Amino acid sequence: MPVRPPVPQPPFNVVRVSHAELTVRDLSAARAFYVDCLGYLVSEESRDTLHLRAIEERNHHSIVLHKGAEPATQTIGFKLASEEDLDRAEFWFARKGLPVSFPNVPFQGRTLRTADPHGMPVDFYFRMDQAERMLQKYSAYRGARIQRIDHINCFTPDVQASYEFYTDIGFRLTEYTETEDATPKLWAVWLHRKGNVHDLAFTNGRGPRLHHIGVWTASALDILHICDVMSTSGYLPNMERGPGRHGISNAFFLYVRDPDGHRIELFTSDYLTADPDLEPIRWTLRDPQRQTLWGHPAPKSWFEEGSPFAGVAVREPALEAQPIVAR
Repeated sequence: MPVRPPVPQPPFNVVRVSHAELTVRDLSAARAFYVDCLGYLVSEESRDTLHLRAIEERNHHSIVLHKGAEPATQTIGFKLASEEDLDRAEFWFARKGLPVSFPNVPFQGRTLRTADPHGMPVDFYFRMDQAERMLQKYSAYRGARIQRIDHINCFTPDVQASYEFYTDIGFRLTEYTETEDATPKLWAVWLHRKGNVHDLAFTNGRGPRLHHIGVWTASALDILHICDVMSTSGYLPNMERGPGRHGISNAFFLYVRDPDGHRIELFTSDYLTADPDLEPIRWTLRDPQRQTLWGHPAPKSWFEEGSPFAGVAVREPALEAQPIVAR
């Protein structure tokens, strides 16, 4: 079987996905998109870097934008439960022969920087500077009225290997897609720590690459509202897919691309997954309502394009199987 029981007592305690750091070519254009259009709050701004957070978030940042020559993903970050968990994580990754370092990361406490076996850079930390909670400052709501970061979705050249690696450190499977071969193979997995459908997902494809950052809105009306905003403020071409509803996760969604091509999913209405005996939902690759319960079929770009990780080689996928689009 390609799936297995979760690890009830992982080597260290990951609380949730926390943030992503991206390189953009034009910081002013990125600011206009993320702040003026989508409605992110600016926590800190300099000539070369922009730290952003959403309305609900008390942590200093959930998206960091760095000015650079070429668009790329610098790292993805996860919050741990304690400083002791950082030490446990360092020991675990070092024992696996994976890189470990503790760079000085602005606005974060001690931060472990490492990588998974495919080279995808990952940061772990316990403490981050706190910012003002704006949830009930309704006059600050703009754009999509984004509440918080929800998940990260990445292309991987080997879904099975990525699934097994992150399962070993405590991520729990909620839904998965597999082929219909005599010996089924994993094509995509959705993994969580915080008790909803996912903190981290992997999809078969050229990788490792970032597919999208998923951000949570309070209702589907927020997503419909940003469609009106984008279509009348020069960002209609940046709307890549949706609105619609996924079969997987049951989420109402809209995918948009920033001026450098980084993909953001506006996402709401998934479900609780906190029960330890939760049975993962299986989908077949050929199910037409797997990726789209209803809505327009996903464009070719959605299956093929992603943001490379800076300095990390991209490999061809182990599987050649292709999904079908929605009916």
